[in-house]
Amino acid sequence: MAAVVSQSFRKASMSLKNGEQPTNSPIYGYFAYNVAKRWCDFFSYMERGLTDFQSSAHSCFAAGTAPDVTYENSTCEEQLEGSASSEQKISTGKTLKLLSGSSYLPHPDKEETGGEDAHFICADEQAVGVADGVGGWADHGVDSGLYSRELMSNSVTAIQEEPKGSIDPARVLEKAHSSTKAKGSSTACIIALTEQGLHAINLGDSGFIVVRDGCTVFQSPVQQHGFNFTYQLENGNNGDLPSSGQVFTIPVAPGDVIVAGTDGLFDNLYNNEITAVVVHAMRAGLEPQATAQKIAALARQRAQDKDRQTPFSTAAQDAGFRYYGGKLDDITVVVSYITSSDDEKKSSSQAGSAI
Repeated sequence: MAAVVSQSFRKASMSLKNGEQPTNSPIYGYFAYNVAKRWCDFFSYMERGLTDFQSSAHSCFAAGTAPDVTYENSTCEEQLEGSASSEQKISTGKTLKLLSGSSYLPHPDKEETGGEDAHFICADEQAVGVADGVGGWADHGVDSGLYSRELMSNSVTAIQEEPKGSIDPARVLEKAHSSTKAKGSSTACIIALTEQGLHAINLGDSGFIVVRDGCTVFQSPVQQHGFNFTYQLENGNNGDLPSSGQVFTIPVAPGDVIVAGTDGLFDNLYNNEITAVVVHAMRAGLEPQATAQKIAALARQRAQDKDRQTPFSTAAQDAGFRYYGGKLDDITVVVSYITSSDDEKKSSSQAGSAI
């Protein structure tokens, strides 16, 4: 096991009442990893309130408070092998593209500093990334959001140096980590769409899921040293190494939807809740940004609900703590639609016919 960061820098400093001694069994992976896909107009999302980015619009703007949204629909889940690797025969040789949008809700108490999450979308390179600065550093006067934002900015630089169409997320993260000098530590997830499929690396408790035909067909596993103590990168010798991250190659097809996020998303929403929002959004013809907004809004609603079972409360209870309800945190959601060149031609043709 790589070097473990001091327990004082645990990801969240929550006062959980200990009901019994935690068991020695490892905490199972209860939510997905934070990663996304290739798009490269970097934005360090530090603005107050709800911040959204639509890759096709190449703009960043702040919106109002997220409304309450409720989706109770359950959906099927079907786990693919994390190491799945094959040529994209499923795509029938079509050129695949990534259409992405994002939404960011800082913790209400951290809006002045922009929170500790960071992410990027690289449209031309078809890559996305998410990072979550470890909040425990605040007890030592350090804003770990500076580290996560620098890490993501350096990731964009590294992506732009990669061979076109052959981005290696693991190599990108290695370069970004070695050049990040800010104090603090962070999780990291980088996803790129290549000719071989979806390539990703995830380190920590952010992650991503792949939704196909209304089902969760892939979920990246969680990496934790212990309950609420995530793997994390740091400038120095105390953190985990990029090589400790898990690498994935996943076949994808037109119509697939990738939902990546930080633990503010996956601590508060179960996969079936996320998938239900995706299904509703696709039926309504919503763009990725609007879908990301709806998912983030529902995650914030769950985070503030003290009377509902959530992935975080389930994990806390399994670790021997008396805890119920959501976990208020920064929430980052990046939604990516997998499209094909045929899809774009059809859209253009339909638009032309409508004129």
